[in-house]
Formats: sequence, structure tokens, C-alpha cells
Amino acid sequence: MPPRPLVVDTLIAVAMAVVAVLLGQESRSWGWPELDARAYVLVALAHLPVALRGRWPVAVFAVVEAASIVYVTLGYWPVVCTFGLMLALYTVASVRRVRTALACAATMTAVWAYGGVISHTPSMASVLGQALLYCSVLVWFGHLARRSAELTRRLSADQAERARRAVAEERGRIARELHDVVAHHMSVISVQAGLGRFVFDTDPGTARGALTTIADTSGEALEELRRMLHVLREEDPGTPARAPMPTLERLGELLDRVRAGGLPVDLAVEGTARPLPPGVELCAYRVVQEALTNALKHAGPARARVELRYGAHELSVRVTDDGEGVNPARVPAGGGHGLIGMRERAKLYGGSITVGPRSEGGFEVRLTLPTSAAERGRGDLPEAEQT
Repeated sequence: MPPRPLVVDTLIAVAMAVVAVLLGQESRSWGWPELDARAYVLVALAHLPVALRGRWPVAVFAVVEAASIVYVTLGYWPVVCTFGLMLALYTVASVRRVRTALACAATMTAVWAYGGVISHTPSMASVLGQALLYCSVLVWFGHLARRSAELTRRLSADQAERARRAVAEERGRIARELHDVVAHHMSVISVQAGLGRFVFDTDPGTARGALTTIADTSGEALEELRRMLHVLREEDPGTPARAPMPTLERLGELLDRVRAGGLPVDLAVEGTARPLPPGVELCAYRVVQEALTNALKHAGPARARVELRYGAHELSVRVTDDGEGVNPARVPAGGGHGLIGMRERAKLYGGSITVGPRSEGGFEVRLTLPTSAAERGRGDLPEAEQT
């Protein structure tokens, strides 16, 4: 049973005490003694402690029951002090084991029977029947509330665990892709080193060019290694070989596949397209791929648009559609791994990403990725519009 604010329980306790006092005003009309100051104190003790039932349910039940016993023993109308006792019993059943709840129910039944004996009621069987019925219902509903709260906690824990696993799996996949990127860098360095050594004496210009390429490529490789160390997970040795990682040059192939799947897609490129660090291109490609996949799944009849902007120091990607959209906060349990992957990739490369519905309708994914230090050093580049 989830915890309640103390103020709520306090208001409930005060409300029950007020109702009990108003009911007590009718005692004389039912043939019972009129309430006096002592009776009012006992009525308060039988109801106001319920405000603390969330913290000490069994202790509150014991105090309320003790006040009820004294109230009944002094000859007052027993019905007046039943509200707090019943709520206390329900609370015990909702937060404690069934054995504890049954023990409290048995003592409550005994109090009701004791009230029947004290008042010399002619229908003792009716009193016992009512006591057993009320106690059974309260214990049963309390038990259901406890089971529901436990199930909710388990579901929340399972969802959190699935989310953690999804993040771990996505990071592992990214790390494996980064491994391939670094391997590509090492291959380039190896080839250029061999070329430089071969022409070192005969063609110094070519050798210097090879050394420059080695310096740039090794810098990029170091950046990728740093990123990989943050997310690397142990890879299954039985994993089959993977195809080369896609780049933005292959974006046209992706858009053709999406169009073939039934989603019209437009492409706009602002700035001069140029080769970027493989990891940056891979990140941008995967985000576009995931955004278009979500549009295919959730947008319904729609049209999508992919916009790339090559800035001097960053790459901006924007994917929009005019369909129904999907709210990431309402992705069902076990889903949403693609959104997790996009955010993990953007975070890995020091970029930023926003995902959400557009005010004019449809959905939007906006990604900004900084380029490498070597890329930033090249200065501003001319920009033009391509479609």
C-alpha cells in the first residue's frame, strides 16, 4: 500500500471523529446514555489516532481498540466507536501479513461480542454475524490492496531493470561499432605508414602527406578510443562478423528503402557535404534511421523530411513528419529502446538531441553533433542549398 500524506490521514481521522460525535448525539433516541465529557474523550481516542495509521498501523489499531473497549464498558452506545476501529483494521490488512490481520480481526470481533454482552442484546447471533462479516470484508479488501501494491512495485522494478538492460545492450552495440571505426583508423595509419616509409627518400612530399594523414587519423582514433572506453562491454566471442558501418554517403540508400516501405521522404542538405569522422557520421546515420523507422511504425499516412546542415563546427540533423506521431513518455514497457539508443549516441559524441511532437502536428527529432578538433580547425566553409 503506497504511503499517504499525513495531512490526508489527519483529515480522514478528524472527519470520522466529527461523524462519530454527531452520531453520538442520537444516543438517547436509541435508548443509550447521552454522551458526556468522558465519552467525548474516548470518542476522540477511538478515532484521531487513525491519522498515524500509515506509520504505526498495529499500534494505532491497539490504541483505538483499547479506547473502544473502555467506551463500551462504561455503557455508551457501541456503534459510535466503530468507524476508527474498522479503518484501522483495513490498514493493518493492507500493510501487514494475513496472520497479523486475522489476529486483529479476531480481537475486533471479540470487542463487538463484548459490546453485545454488556448491552444485554437479545440478538447476539446477529451481532456476531455482523462482526464476522465486516471483519472478513475489511481483511479481504486490505489483502487485495496489499497484493496490488506489491504487484505495482514488482512491475516498476521490472520496467526499471528492462530499461537498464536496454541501455546496457545499446551501449554494447555502440561500443562494437566504435571498435570497427577504430579498426578502420588503424588500417589507414598502417597503410600510410608503409607508404611513407617506402617513399621517404625518393618522394619527400608524398611522405610528408602520409605523415599528415597519420597524424589526423591517429587523433580521430584516440577520440573514438576515449568514447569506447566509456561504453565498452564484453562481447560474445560467438558473435558473427558485421558489415561495414554505414556513413552519410549511404543515406540515399536508406531513404530509398523507407520510400519503398510506404513513407515518402524528402532530403535537404544545407552547406557543403564533406567527409566527417566515421563515428560522427555513424551516429547521425543511426539517428536518421531510427527516426524514420518510428515514423513508419507510428506516424500513419504521412510524409517525412530529413534535413542535414553542415556547419563549420557542427553537424545538425532534423527529421520531421506530419503524421500522428508517438509520445515517448507513453512507450509501452519493453519498448522505446530506439529512443534510448538515440539519446545514448548523442551523449556519447558530446551532442544534444530533442525528441517530441510538433505544435503543428507530427513528430520531430533534432540532433546536433560537434565535429572533431581537426574538423573545427579547417575554418568556415561555404554553404549552399541542395535538395
